[in-house]
Amino acid sequence: MKIRANCKINIGLDVLRRREDGYHDLSTVMVPVKGLYDEVEVVAADKSSLTIVGLEVDCNPEQNICMKALRLMKQRYGIGEASITLDKRIPFGAGLGGGSADGTVVILALNEIFSLNLDEQTLISLAAELGSDTAFFVRNTPQLCEGRGEIMTPIELRLDGYWLVLIKPDENVSTREAYAGVTPRIPERSLVERLAEPIEKWQGSVKNDFERSVFAAHPVIDEIKQMLLDAGATYASMSGSGSTVFGIFAQKERAEKMAQYTPYIYEL
Repeated sequence: MKIRANCKINIGLDVLRRREDGYHDLSTVMVPVKGLYDEVEVVAADKSSLTIVGLEVDCNPEQNICMKALRLMKQRYGIGEASITLDKRIPFGAGLGGGSADGTVVILALNEIFSLNLDEQTLISLAAELGSDTAFFVRNTPQLCEGRGEIMTPIELRLDGYWLVLIKPDENVSTREAYAGVTPRIPERSLVERLAEPIEKWQGSVKNDFERSVFAAHPVIDEIKQMLLDAGATYASMSGSGSTVFGIFAQKERAEKMAQYTPYIYEL
């Protein structure tokens, strides 16, 4: 079966505290971007394998998250072998969760192919074993994500009619680099409270805590954010740990003027 593994953006990202297990507690809202996706095909086979086409992936196939997902399901449920073909279209090192989406849809596909009939919470728990933002892609709808990202609460954002522009610079930012420069803090107002305000007020209060250190190390990312705001974006931010920056535009015409910088323009 073939599944589209779409990416996501983070609207607001508060790094609250460092945990004893080495991870960090977060508060962020993840929103799916259905227009930009990898295509993952999973079929039962005599021998397990992974074939990658499209964008080059700088990773040994056996260490790819798709194969990690397959090994997890084989270990947990004793399923058979599977052949996976990944058509990679989402940029990596981008803060868009492309790899996380790929791993999660492999779990979802194997659940269907081998008739495991796992419930949503079990699928969420399995996906969370693969990474910090993988669980989001089980629901794949706007979610307030807390803890490591696996504690999810549905949230409504008034974004109908807005346009999204994604700009991915040539520079990549590793998750390790982003966390190394961040200073955890508890904001005075919760992210949910700030997002309840009109979108026109978000720019001053809805922040990504990774931006400060990432912008200092990669000024071009900061320049892209400012370019989007200068072009008329109602709100602009880096997504996740970067390096992609997104702008949310109220006018389609203004969004489409950014086509000279990026092919990634979508209606929300």
